[in-house]
Amino acid sequence: MNKSSDIVLEVKDLGVSFEDQEAIGKIDLSVARGEFIAILGPSGCGKSTLLNVLSGLLPPTRGTVSVEGRRMYGPESEAPHVGYVFQEHRLLPWRSVKKNLELVLAASSVSRQLWDDKINDILEILHISRYKDSWPLRLSGGERQRVSIARALLVEPSYVMMDEPFSTLDELTARTLRQELIDIWQRTGATIVFVTHSIREATFLADRIIFLTRGPANVDDSYSVPIGRPRDYEDPRIGQVEAEIVKRVLGVWELEKT
Repeated sequence: MNKSSDIVLEVKDLGVSFEDQEAIGKIDLSVARGEFIAILGPSGCGKSTLLNVLSGLLPPTRGTVSVEGRRMYGPESEAPHVGYVFQEHRLLPWRSVKKNLELVLAASSVSRQLWDDKINDILEILHISRYKDSWPLRLSGGERQRVSIARALLVEPSYVMMDEPFSTLDELTARTLRQELIDIWQRTGATIVFVTHSIREATFLADRIIFLTRGPANVDDSYSVPIGRPRDYEDPRIGQVEAEIVKRVLGVWELEKT
């Protein structure tokens, strides 16, 4: 994968409040093109609020968000070109896989003449070409999440946000999809922002892990995973890094509770 050092996503002095309730304290982060980052934090710290801001759904109370050098909010802002993979697949059950993907293309600037080729290409990358004309509810949970990933990548977004996309799957399926996600990321060169509660998942997937404090969220630290690729989920080094991270974040998270 050919990565460059240019910044795709830049967040500065970000804060979010709902009336008198502060959800995000202060977040500064940047994500380079082609980077895979994981965001890790305790339950209720503000991860979902952060994703809503990064997806263009929730204007921040304070600070700026820039995508490809363009402001997401404020005067002369532009709608972000991003993909989103949710915990649940959110596919329309009355439309086939192909028809679900066509909805994304219809909202884009992609020429109608290219739709079939783009759909065929992304389904092949995700090994689900044979399900193109299937109804979503006839697919397994893992297959539906593959379609969700295809939908997010279809129009080559600036970055893809993933909100615990494998948390509802059985562990065997989740492990398979984690490895496939890495393969897809390397083939497409996508920029990925991945939210998870699992330290081991973050260690296996990410180039870099962003630690958030208990809510209202602040960035506590940024950690570069010191394991090359390809990675093996059973590699003892992953367990060692996981143990190091546990020691690192538990002190902060427990301190925040007292």
